[in-house]
Amino acid sequence: MPDGTTGSGGSELEQLRARIAALEAQKPAPRAPRHRLRSTLAALLIVIGCLLAPLSVVARWTHSEIGNTDRYVQTVAPLASDEDVQAAVSARVTNVVMEHIDLTKLLEEVAPADRPRLDQLIGGLGGALENAVRSFVQARTQDIVASNAFKTIWTDANRMIHAAVDKALTGSGGGAIELTDDAVQIDLAPVIDQVKQRLVGDGLTIAQKIPEIHTSFTVFQSEDIGKVKTGFRLLELAATWLPIVGIVFIGAGVLLSAHRRKALVAAALGVAFATLLLGVALTVFRVVYLDSLPQGVSQPAAETVYDTLIRFLRTAVRNVVALGVVVALAAWLSGPGRYAGLARGLWTSGITATRTTANRAGLRTGPVGPWVRRYRTWITWVLVAAAVLAYLLWSFPTGWVVLGLALALLFALAIVEFLAQDDEVPAAEPADPQGAPPPTV
Repeated sequence: MPDGTTGSGGSELEQLRARIAALEAQKPAPRAPRHRLRSTLAALLIVIGCLLAPLSVVARWTHSEIGNTDRYVQTVAPLASDEDVQAAVSARVTNVVMEHIDLTKLLEEVAPADRPRLDQLIGGLGGALENAVRSFVQARTQDIVASNAFKTIWTDANRMIHAAVDKALTGSGGGAIELTDDAVQIDLAPVIDQVKQRLVGDGLTIAQKIPEIHTSFTVFQSEDIGKVKTGFRLLELAATWLPIVGIVFIGAGVLLSAHRRKALVAAALGVAFATLLLGVALTVFRVVYLDSLPQGVSQPAAETVYDTLIRFLRTAVRNVVALGVVVALAAWLSGPGRYAGLARGLWTSGITATRTTANRAGLRTGPVGPWVRRYRTWITWVLVAAAVLAYLLWSFPTGWVVLGLALALLFALAIVEFLAQDDEVPAAEPADPQGAPPPTV
């Protein structure tokens, strides 16, 4: 008997060894150089596509600001209502107007009969004449700048001169926007003309002799404005094809990869990270730009102008980052990973529990349920395509748009899963008379 047992054990051991040897013989051969080259090429394409992502964001923003008048006006319109910008414009206009008011001639040309009127307007003469006149001019200027008239001047002027923005950024000038050696400036002559009319209307008739004055409000200033305008022009031209090239590179890299799902997750996160770096660069450049401004420039106004001009660019950054995270999360959740499977199991269990409760309450899907079960795959792809199409057709999507579309898609998929469940109500297990659980086999 012991001999038989030993023989049987030895035979099983030999069989096990034979199986191990067979499995080892079936091991795949080491990866050929061709496969390594393919993986390297896939990684290179994905990296290039990720690097093109922030450039594509800047290119699309540049194109929308230059090529879309409504978008440009929408960008600069809030500046007319900003208190810091109004204060800077008011100070600039007041200084220019005061340079063209001769206080000596003001006293000489005022008729004796008008002297009391002048005293009433400026609050007295004497040594404080200049301060009194400046306060009077500044008060009227602030009234103009804070009024709807200034907002109208600002908006209408920017709308009329929008065609000159392209010329300004390419180095040629024209209209109210001019590109000097180091600054993009807006001519404030219409505002000064409004101030002159207000001064004359309020009794300071000498303002009639102020000639037509052209002074500028600086929108953007940099010693490297020449490089900036060249870069903007190139990005504006590349706005259409640069995002397409980036998507093609990433798609080709994912298709060449041996592990496409992992490659898609890595590509989506890479795009999100590269674009996030652009957002960080905008914040860093803001500090550098403000520190490089010359003395006399209103720092609060400069901060407001910078933040206003790039606010849609920051919105685009958040949009792409959110899109990358959503795509990466979707690719990961649809994969075979342990935690992804656990997440899908929790999702399905929750919907199944909801459907079971509905069935017990007498709610049935009728013929809809079998139809959804039959075409569930097609329905899923149609819903995904609809979400993608909605994103592509959205004029200027934001991060919240991406999140909203993702949640709407999840809700639609939950409804499909709910309808695809069977209408059968699970039978209740018979209760044991003694209260003990049913026996197991």
